[in-house]
Amino acid sequence: MIRALIPIADGSEEMEVVIVTDTLRRAGWDVVLAGLHGIAPVTASRKVKIIPDACWEKLDLLSFDLLVLPGGAGAKTLCEHDGVQETIRIFDIEEKWIAAICAGPRALHKAGVLKGRAFTCYPGVEKDMQRPDRSDEAVVVDRNLVTSQGPGTAFDFALKLIELIDSPAAAEKVRSGLIY
Repeated sequence: MIRALIPIADGSEEMEVVIVTDTLRRAGWDVVLAGLHGIAPVTASRKVKIIPDACWEKLDLLSFDLLVLPGGAGAKTLCEHDGVQETIRIFDIEEKWIAAICAGPRALHKAGVLKGRAFTCYPGVEKDMQRPDRSDEAVVVDRNLVTSQGPGTAFDFALKLIELIDSPAAAEKVRSGLIY
């Protein structure tokens, strides 16, 4: 079974967290929402409460196949959290899948894994990273990195992850079930 890890903190963009989690679970994946500050409910960007499945510190992080970084104001926490930053670097070295959406690519930039790689993010975020080379594509794949623009691209993002990591047939099965 494919395992995906999604770290969440106050301010995480709820559409990106919930749509990606739900879509990957429809593919039969084990998706774990990991609270960066324990298992207390996280208050997302639009005040929706999301309950983490587990505490980040208690997980065997390297047992996961994919790390997904949501955007929103919670992306700042992803940039500042030493464990997230270390995990990004280890996943990249081991060529495990890393995905980031909206402002999530800021954490990739902070970890130093975005250098020389094609990417996209929420329009304007690239200025904070001093990266004017942001792609206008909804989803961009560069080796083991998958990036996407924001809440409106969350389904395309999640389906691309299923296609790449599982199979095109699995992605199509989920897509048709969503009537997407």
